[in-house]
Amino acid sequence: MSGPAAGPVVIRDVAGLRAMVAGWRREGASVGLVPTMGALHDGHCALIAASRAAGHRTIVTLFVNPTQFGPHEDFAAYPRDEAADLRVIADAGAALLFAPPVEVVYPPGFSTTVTVGPLGEPLEGEFRPGHFAGVATVVTKLLLMALPDTAYFGEKDYQQLLVIRRLARDLDIPVAIAGVPTVREADGLALSSRNRYLGPADRVVAAALPRVMRETAAALAGGTPAAPLLAAGRAALVAAGFSAVDYFAVVHPATLQPLDRVDGPARLLAAAHAGHTRLIDNWPIEPGRRGT
Repeated sequence: MSGPAAGPVVIRDVAGLRAMVAGWRREGASVGLVPTMGALHDGHCALIAASRAAGHRTIVTLFVNPTQFGPHEDFAAYPRDEAADLRVIADAGAALLFAPPVEVVYPPGFSTTVTVGPLGEPLEGEFRPGHFAGVATVVTKLLLMALPDTAYFGEKDYQQLLVIRRLARDLDIPVAIAGVPTVREADGLALSSRNRYLGPADRVVAAALPRVMRETAAALAGGTPAAPLLAAGRAALVAAGFSAVDYFAVVHPATLQPLDRVDGPARLLAAAHAGHTRLIDNWPIEPGRRGT
C-alpha cells in the first residue's frame, strides 16, 4: 500500500482492498464505491461527493477495462494519467484508490462472463457488441471485491446504470446501486472522459447534441407521435455537423423498449459521432411537461 500524506491510500490487490474495508467496518464506517476508468472530471467528482454526502468512506476504482472495448475501439488510446487522477480524488475527499493491474482483475485462465439479457441488447448493445458483457463482468467483480454499502454511477451512461442495477438484483449482490445526475458544461454537453478527444470544430458540433435532445424531449412530452420527431432530431444532428447518428430513440425508462408516443415517464437516448469522437447522452421526459 502507498499513498500521499493525508491523501487517499493506493491499493492494487484484492486482499489489501478487503483488509482496508474490513478495518473500516470494525470502526463502524459505511463504504461507498465509485468505479471509473480514470481520466477523471467533475462528473466523477459528483459521484464521490454523493458518496461522501451519504456518510461513506469512499473508494474510487481506476481500471481501464479491456473487455468492454470492441476490436476497433479506443482501448490503446484511452487517456491514462494515474497521477492526475489521484490528485482529483484527493481533492474530492476519497479515502482510497483501488488501481489493480489487468492480471489482478482477469487472472490467467479467467473464463466467466456476466450478461444481463434484453437490457444489454438494444442501443449501445447493438452498436458495440459485447460491450455490456465486459461492463457487467468487471462491475460484478468490483462489487464483490469491495462489497460496499452503495456504488455510484452517472446517469449519463443511462443504459449502463440499468444494466448494473439488474445484475446486482439478479445476482443478489448486497450493494445499493445509486444513479447520480449528469454533470454538464455551460452549453449543455455532458461531461465525458472522451470529450478531450474533441478538436475545436468538433467541440462546436458536439454542443448541438444536448440542444437537439432538449428540444426533442420537450416536443415528445406533449404527446406528439414519436417517429417524426425522432427523424427530425436525427436530421438536425446531421445538419449540425455530426458525421453519423447511431441511434436517437425514445424508450421506456425501465425496460428500454421503444415508445411510439410518450404517455408516461420516458428517456430519450442518443449516440452520435462528432468527427472521430462518439458521444452518448440521454434526456428524461415527463408527459405533459413541454419544458422538460
